[in-house]
Amino acid sequence: MNAQTEKLLIAGPAGAIECALDRPADGLASRGLALICHPNPTQGGTLDNKVVQTLARAFLQLGLRTVRFNFRGVGRSEGSWDEGRGEIDDAAAVLAAQQGADEPLVLAGFSFGGYVASRLAQRRDAAGAPARRLVLVGPATSRFDVAPTVPADTLVIHGEVDDVVPLASVLDWARPQSLPVVVVPGVGHFFHGQLPLLKNLVASSFTAFPI
Repeated sequence: MNAQTEKLLIAGPAGAIECALDRPADGLASRGLALICHPNPTQGGTLDNKVVQTLARAFLQLGLRTVRFNFRGVGRSEGSWDEGRGEIDDAAAVLAAQQGADEPLVLAGFSFGGYVASRLAQRRDAAGAPARRLVLVGPATSRFDVAPTVPADTLVIHGEVDDVVPLASVLDWARPQSLPVVVVPGVGHFFHGQLPLLKNLVASSFTAFPI
């Protein structure tokens, strides 16, 4: 994402996992860790996806360390596509390697990554170690089994004219939970031309729900 991005490999359940770590600007103490999950690997999703990078910039602005990573079989990450099952384990392995003791955690994901983040959040809740916040952008509710319930303060952002994951699908998932969805008018799945707005929506949401 920038010259200060640290690239590293960590051990994962299917082999090495490629990660990209960014830290707040020099002199600023980190307020926690944000783990960001990228979109569907079978459709070109990687840790360098523009929405994923935008999320990372928002979290850096909030003073968080951010870690993006490639799911198994993508880039330098070893292994092969596991239809969403092993990919949750990949995210858990990155988190185990990067999160400090008692370090506040934000989980985030875009599209397929939203599915993974929701299921990892569910796993953490069951283990008694919940994330401080969950952020889902364009969650792939029509394509993957996104967790049926998420915390009430989860931030969900979706494009009005998303032609990959229809808005109606996300609303059908959110409705039984009485979960608000931030709908960006006239925007498609990849937020073309509206990435600065997406960044601001994420950053400003933490004013009402601080880390």
